[in-house]
Amino acid sequence: MTTFSDLTPGTWDVDASHSELGFVARHLMVTKVRGQFKDFRATVTVGEQLEDSSVEATVQLASVETGSPDRDGHLRSADFFDTDNNPEMTFRSTKVTPDTLEGDLTIKGVTQHVVFDLSFNGVAKDPWGGTRAGFEASAEINRKDFGLTWNAAIEGGGVLVSDKVKINLDIQLVAAQVPATV
Repeated sequence: MTTFSDLTPGTWDVDASHSELGFVARHLMVTKVRGQFKDFRATVTVGEQLEDSSVEATVQLASVETGSPDRDGHLRSADFFDTDNNPEMTFRSTKVTPDTLEGDLTIKGVTQHVVFDLSFNGVAKDPWGGTRAGFEASAEINRKDFGLTWNAAIEGGGVLVSDKVKINLDIQLVAAQVPATV
């Protein structure tokens, strides 16, 4: 079994074609709606010690997809992400441990500290001589903390969209720049 110590220090990029940045919110308080962002990039800098590592990510909010073009358009509107004025969501880590990824998440100009539960899935060589690594991470945020306050009351109580949103990351990294060994 591989561990974080098997990661070669250096710069790693997210392979977006083999990664997913998804989210889940409750709809009408009885079902879950899942979505994802298709356009994102991130760089992971692996330090000699895990605590010296960092993550920087940028997500294009207009790339949101939930399987419903009408809902996707509403999410892009001023009611939610307001992508015309706030095209990106960003994340900058502040702490990395074997079990958590902590950092500052910014949506619509509002920055909140978020703690992701982190799982390392291992390192593998690809058939082309490259090195890949896999991670999963999840966190729950309150969308209202980021100014995403639109909602509608439903008959009998409750609201159309939950305040709590779960963020799920399934990430494959590819070694971009690995320092030469001395």
